[in-house]
Amino acid sequence: MKEEKRKLVYSVLIPFSLIVVMWAVKLIEYSFDIKFTTFGNYPLELKGIQGIFLMPFIHGSWDHLIANTAPTIVLATALFYFYRSIAFRVLLGIWFLSGIWVWFSGRPSWHIGASGIIYGLSGFLFVSGIIRKDTRLAALALIVTFLYGSLIWGVFPDFYPKEKNVSWEGHLGGAVSGLIMAIYYRKSGPQPKKYSWELEEEQHDDDENAYWKIKQ
Repeated sequence: MKEEKRKLVYSVLIPFSLIVVMWAVKLIEYSFDIKFTTFGNYPLELKGIQGIFLMPFIHGSWDHLIANTAPTIVLATALFYFYRSIAFRVLLGIWFLSGIWVWFSGRPSWHIGASGIIYGLSGFLFVSGIIRKDTRLAALALIVTFLYGSLIWGVFPDFYPKEKNVSWEGHLGGAVSGLIMAIYYRKSGPQPKKYSWELEEEQHDDDENAYWKIKQ
């Protein structure tokens, strides 16, 4: 029980730390009446290249930040809980790949917010859960789908006809990054459990192969 509690605390620590930084940035903006938008991602311009790393910490409004807080905590905690051994690499991969995607393919505007990471985590958890055929991970994939199923529409520009400030490029880049990470790390982290009858079948196949080789 203590080990499980320790694992859960560890899983929440990183996501919570990210949220603290995001809120701290917004509080500084509010307190000193300044904007950090120019630290965001501006495609194909050197002035915006730092946004590849910094854009997830910057949000345009309190509503924007609040909307991104809950899914970031839930999805990132799930990542660190179920994929502890590869969680950092997956998170950093999604972070940088989605940022690079936006820098190369985004509209000429400042792109900010953690939405790309949210889409990336959602995509990774869903695809990875299916690839691994693990009961727990498959269940997690279903939960992600039901809770954040509407996220899929956010990768299409026409979904936000009146919301020109929404970076659908960041959403799409995040989703693609999550897919790439799920495929790349398909053999790392938790693997599908093998049941006794599957092991017996494998042993039987090995015995047959060995017998075949001897006869040859």
